[in-house]
Amino acid sequence: MPKEFCAYCSNGGEFPHLETSDFKKKKRQQKTQKLLHFLLLFGISLFVPLLSVSVNFQAPQLAFSLSPGDTLAFNTEEARRRLQLLPASQAEDLGEGAAEEEEEPLPSVPEEEEEEEEEEEAAAEERAEAQPLPPVCVSPMRGMWREEKVALFCDEVLRGCKAEDADETMSNYLSEKLKLKDKWLGVWKTNPELFFLKYEEASIPFVGILVEATCTPRQSSSSCFRVTVSVAEPFSSNIANIPRNLVNEVLEELEHSVPLLEVYPVEGQDSDIHDIALALEVVRFFYDFLWRDWDDEERCDNYTALIEERINLWCDIQDGTIPGPIAQRFKKTLEKYKNKRVELIEYQNNIKEDPSAAEAVECWKKYYEIVMLCELLKMWEDLRLRVHGPFFPRILRRRKGKRDFGKTITHIVAKVMTTDMVKDLSSDTFLQQHDDLDLALDSCYSGDTVVIFPGEYQAVNLALLTDDIIIKGVGKREEIMITSEPSHDSFVVSKAANVKLMHLSLIQQGTVDGIVVVEAGHMTLENCVLKCEGTGVCVLTGASLTIKDSEIIGAQGAGVELYPGSTATLERNEIHHCNNFRTNDSSKSILGGVNMKVLPAPKLKMTNNHIYNNGYGVSILPPTEQFFIVAETCNKGAASGDKKDENRLSKVMQNLNLEMNDNKMEANLKGDIRIATN
Repeated sequence: MPKEFCAYCSNGGEFPHLETSDFKKKKRQQKTQKLLHFLLLFGISLFVPLLSVSVNFQAPQLAFSLSPGDTLAFNTEEARRRLQLLPASQAEDLGEGAAEEEEEPLPSVPEEEEEEEEEEEAAAEERAEAQPLPPVCVSPMRGMWREEKVALFCDEVLRGCKAEDADETMSNYLSEKLKLKDKWLGVWKTNPELFFLKYEEASIPFVGILVEATCTPRQSSSSCFRVTVSVAEPFSSNIANIPRNLVNEVLEELEHSVPLLEVYPVEGQDSDIHDIALALEVVRFFYDFLWRDWDDEERCDNYTALIEERINLWCDIQDGTIPGPIAQRFKKTLEKYKNKRVELIEYQNNIKEDPSAAEAVECWKKYYEIVMLCELLKMWEDLRLRVHGPFFPRILRRRKGKRDFGKTITHIVAKVMTTDMVKDLSSDTFLQQHDDLDLALDSCYSGDTVVIFPGEYQAVNLALLTDDIIIKGVGKREEIMITSEPSHDSFVVSKAANVKLMHLSLIQQGTVDGIVVVEAGHMTLENCVLKCEGTGVCVLTGASLTIKDSEIIGAQGAGVELYPGSTATLERNEIHHCNNFRTNDSSKSILGGVNMKVLPAPKLKMTNNHIYNNGYGVSILPPTEQFFIVAETCNKGAASGDKKDENRLSKVMQNLNLEMNDNKMEANLKGDIRIATN
């Protein structure tokens, strides 16, 4: 690869300038080579009759090596490397010169003064830096509320269309907007791979060029719309030293036709352009997030209702109602689905004849992978990915119970064990040393104790706690750090009858479920720090939890989430900075330090806790109206005296088992206590 092009990446995204003297030197070398070639050809033509037959085959080979056909035989990458070092005019001169040598007996040599002027002009054009890009139109969608987005897509654009007609409807919508103006200025944002063979994606996310767009008549699909573009004046780009000749070359290869959705109208034009900019943003948003490839393959009685659900899902991700790790997992899965679908299409297109058995198997493999991702995305959309949505059991492992010989073992987790570490243990204690926390947990039976010394650990077996064990750190709790595996859904999950965690720091990194989930049985957290990234501690129906002298921080959902019929005791804890994000839609931010779902009523006892800097201090979620409708249906056959009271919600709240003593709540963003209404 030429040195000048390699210098591009190390030069902060700018092309190194080529000095005029370099051009002159190269041009003189080219002229010298031309003269040498001519003399050689001329000499061969004089002595052809004297040459042997074997020599007669050499002269055509020499001429062929200089022919235009051989010049055009360079592959695309070699040509692009050359174009990034020379202006297009120079590149053309090389090919034309070769052709002249083949056709004319004597190559014409231009005058020195004309050559110097051409070289100076080429060098000046090469050195001219592109102007900065003008600002593009700000999308009005960014400031729209949830209800406004729903009204725009469902009422104005789609207007009750069916899923199979959505693509046609979007095309009609965009076509009508494009009629407002046939020509306008915009920034073409495209993949750097069109221009560069090697680049750093982080430093060059896109190549932007100021272009004049000319709209063409309506095409088949709004997502496939193309527009004719030409470089606008003044020449402007987000890369200062990108050669204009290179841009022209790329556009010529594309026949000046680029995807319409890659062009962003710029500010400073009339109001019609702002309408076009909004229409383009609507179409981009629809195909990027709302449209699914399976939509037109399935029957959907109310497609706009489905679109509304997806808009709500997107808004919940944006305002933080759905925890970041869950939202990120959903986005990655959606992106993976799209990429796999493209892979399958490309693979099928590359099969020229009847597929072989291996190719057929590979096609089916890719297809079923797409189906699996499709069903996973559907499930996530149906559940709305709520932080307070339904959980399902994660643990599918049986209890081991006690050992056959009835003894318990203390497992020491440390790189090296010394006598000082075990001096406080009784002499008859059975010990087993591990340098890996996962191995220690896998070796546990009911009644065992795991003692962890300072260090940083990871253990997927924390998500499979089925036996009654104690896990405790030795030393300061901040020094015993256990981090989650980002690739796993769960961090700490228990369904043991009695599990205890003491003197530990649990640090959540990328897991989808709560930092601690109690599926069944009882769990005790004592003197622990829980640094959440998604949801906090979740206690499912029928399970119980005790937290003492601990700290819960940073949950994007509630710090402690109590499901119907669960039990929790909280004493002397700090719960702060949970669900304290700001959102335009206050009705979607109902969680806080502690969240309770009240039917059947959970039991909560809180004493001497400090709850601060959350969304709410304590939030209570009564049953939905749908629950009461179902209950009324069940009571239709009952006697009138047995039917529900008119004030059903009041009766439910009166039965709530909530005991709160000496708790301090302050600086909670939306209030200390909230009873959510549906």
